[in-house]
Amino acid sequence: MSDLFWLTDAQMARLAPFFPKSHGKPRVDDRRVLSGIIFINRNGLRWRDAPVAYGPHKTLYNRWKRWSDKGIFARMMAGLAAEHGERKTVMIDATYLKAHRTATSLGGQKGGRGRLIGRTKGGMNTKLHAICDSQGRPLNLFVTAGQVSDYIGARALVSSLPKVDWLLGDRGYDADWFREALQDKGIRPCIPGRKQRKATVKYDKRRYKRRNRIEIMFGRLKDWRRVATRYDRCPKVFLSAIALAALVIYWL
Repeated sequence: MSDLFWLTDAQMARLAPFFPKSHGKPRVDDRRVLSGIIFINRNGLRWRDAPVAYGPHKTLYNRWKRWSDKGIFARMMAGLAAEHGERKTVMIDATYLKAHRTATSLGGQKGGRGRLIGRTKGGMNTKLHAICDSQGRPLNLFVTAGQVSDYIGARALVSSLPKVDWLLGDRGYDADWFREALQDKGIRPCIPGRKQRKATVKYDKRRYKRRNRIEIMFGRLKDWRRVATRYDRCPKVFLSAIALAALVIYWL
């Protein structure tokens, strides 16, 4: 059983402040259940295929669904990422995540936000927008449908940018309103101009090369099968899977 994943005592101590209080009957072993949830998400398994060492698969699924609905996993990542200490540079980018047929088989609830799945040239996709620090560690995540413009993600994330000197982004973020929003926050944009611009936009090419770190971050997140392929219909549950992957890879 050495190939199974187990959270260490130090990791559990870092996560414990984010656990909700237990009302009534005490919860079963948090370390065993959370380790099982991480194992399932990393390997993209069905809940019923969970190894017996993690206990009943229904216990794992119920904890996963209940805490995802409450946003516990997203708060864990946001809480630990808040200790980043970045003062110099952040990066912004977006990537596509393939939606499996199990996530697109039924229509969204009437009057709801929808499933955040859209049709693109590559099929049905969800788009993940992210901010990361100079080391390539994710600071904030935002999920939209696949066909949504990068500007929408940038507009949602700009208010949460930390106080830094630089922001690196590709041409998809070359917009006057975005540059002005960054300048209002005292952040200098390092973003090349679109080819349609009449006036050439100057940017620090040497600094811009460091933007590959956010691409590496996306690649590491997609090593988790439940992130690379979206199986979950509920966008909040899928965002929890992404946050859990970022939490384990970068912040524990």
